[in-house]
Amino acid sequence: MNRRVAVPFPPRRIVSLVPSQTELLYDLGLGSRVVGVTKFCIHPAAARQQATVIGGTKNFDFARIAALKPDLIIGNKEENYQEGIEQLAASYPVWLSDIVTLNDSLEMIRRVGFITGRKQEAETLATEIASSFTSLTPARPLASAAYFIWRKPYMVAAGGTFINDLLPRAGFRNVFADLARYPEITAEQLAAAAPEVILLSSEPYPFAEKHVAEFQAICPSATVRIVDGEMFSWYGSRLRQSAAHFRALNP
Repeated sequence: MNRRVAVPFPPRRIVSLVPSQTELLYDLGLGSRVVGVTKFCIHPAAARQQATVIGGTKNFDFARIAALKPDLIIGNKEENYQEGIEQLAASYPVWLSDIVTLNDSLEMIRRVGFITGRKQEAETLATEIASSFTSLTPARPLASAAYFIWRKPYMVAAGGTFINDLLPRAGFRNVFADLARYPEITAEQLAAAAPEVILLSSEPYPFAEKHVAEFQAICPSATVRIVDGEMFSWYGSRLRQSAAHFRALNP
């Protein structure tokens, strides 16, 4: 948002508008200070019981947020919506992350630790994640792949996304990297791209084994796999698990 934000130190009433950052706050030992989360904040399991649910990531319940009297709201440029963020920023300290690469996520972890008084814990976590990816050596050459996030219409993760940055680390070359963000594509475009591997993410669309045949019919020679979307798109503390998951995808 290109503005300075004054935050009480340390903040004691935090509202988190992003699932992966909610989990990060808990893993930094800040669970008791998190007073508001979204309905999509499923990790840790207790988050939605311990804190007030303030709506979704793109439809905030402003009255509930006001009742919580937050001294810090943490969101994300992509996952939240500009109009809602601007309305909140008029009344509360709002800090937004903007994540496109793994390095962005590590910097976000460090920044969240700094502004919440958990600098050392955040540095330890970021170092652990960075080390796990440094030791990750995907097979070469990278297998060409398409990463699907939605069905009807088909949508893929393309260039300029966090998923696109992680795919090579997982051993895959994104066949749609020349497109921007999360474009809709047709079955004909998929067939023409001829990926060796089709990755069907478990989120946001809940792809499952029942969908494999649909994609196999479009690309008969491709390997179609269901993958854990959290490992490719959650950019907080869940990244501790991602490198091991990627290694298992390409043993």
